[in-house]
Amino acid sequence: MGGCDFIHSNDPRHFSEGKMSTSRRDFIKDAMALSSASLVASQSISGTANAQSSDYRRIAIEEIYCPPEIIPELRRAIVANPDLEPGFSSLILEETPFSQILVRRMQDVGEERLAAMDAGGIDMALLSNWAPGVQIFGAEQAVELAAVWNDRMAEVVAARPDRYAALATVAPQNPEVAAQEIERAMSTLNLNGVLINSHTHNEYLDDRKYWPIFEACVANNAPIYLHPRVPSAQMFEPFSNYDMHSAKWGFQTEVATHVLKLIYSGIFDEYPDLQLVLGHMGEGLPFWLHRLDAVTQLAYGNNLQHLPSYYLKENTVISTSGMGWDPLLVFAHSVLGVENIMFATDYPFGNYASDTEWMDAVPLPEADKHLIYSGNAERIFNM
Repeated sequence: MGGCDFIHSNDPRHFSEGKMSTSRRDFIKDAMALSSASLVASQSISGTANAQSSDYRRIAIEEIYCPPEIIPELRRAIVANPDLEPGFSSLILEETPFSQILVRRMQDVGEERLAAMDAGGIDMALLSNWAPGVQIFGAEQAVELAAVWNDRMAEVVAARPDRYAALATVAPQNPEVAAQEIERAMSTLNLNGVLINSHTHNEYLDDRKYWPIFEACVANNAPIYLHPRVPSAQMFEPFSNYDMHSAKWGFQTEVATHVLKLIYSGIFDEYPDLQLVLGHMGEGLPFWLHRLDAVTQLAYGNNLQHLPSYYLKENTVISTSGMGWDPLLVFAHSVLGVENIMFATDYPFGNYASDTEWMDAVPLPEADKHLIYSGNAERIFNM
């Protein structure tokens, strides 16, 4: 579940006044220029990327699709337990114009969505499930609904392979069956990866009982899009006021915590080829690389083979979903590298037209935009 359409602004009022001789805007532009110059230099040496024209596909990779038969099951679960997922429950149960539009749009893969994609110049959408997905159900029902969700995804893709690809849904409630479903999704249904909505019944994937899921992902070359949801029960109370549990703050805090738990569990040392995808410009983690490394070096009992920044650069890629602001992209570009960033809108919570308008205007080289818009997604998700 995402947020509403986001404001993209370069208004200097968004920056605090400093005492430097140059403005923050100039600083950002200089940093971007240095980063781009470094990228061009490395490309000319390695030959791994060539200059591209603007004639490339635009792929959006965090685009919600919820099959119509799933909605009644979600409603029944929420009615039975209204406190199951605060925020989500009001969206799916309330008959407001806002909620009706969102629920309608996320079930549509026909004229309305395609028209919205066309308006934004989006060539292909990578569809994925709606948080919290099947992870609020009991194990047996979750397994059944995940299979239905994946079958419907495959049908949508088969009908319009020129416009849609899809990520599989799995039920972590039963890790062994989830691993089997990953294999089915990738080998039989020809889907492009997996999306998991962070914690499941307040448990996190660093628990080794869930590691068959990672083993199956590596074996089937399936990246995991780790999508946020409302903070788990253990951490919910501080977020319970002011709508802080949702996209405003709780989502980012919750999934960033999950990622760090995975890193410190040693998952990437055990599965060095595991690929994790994070939305929303990396859920704040790119801004903590230096501090994570510095404190980890001081921490007693650290048994990792590398520092956290290594795993965040080598095993994690990010998307722009809901974070269409130049300074954020420029910073992520400078610390992670252009090959670790992909474009996303989080439709129907995001807007194809405004998001591509922002991305088209970002002052980056066309070769970089090509990678962000499509080249990286084609490589990572085998599109």
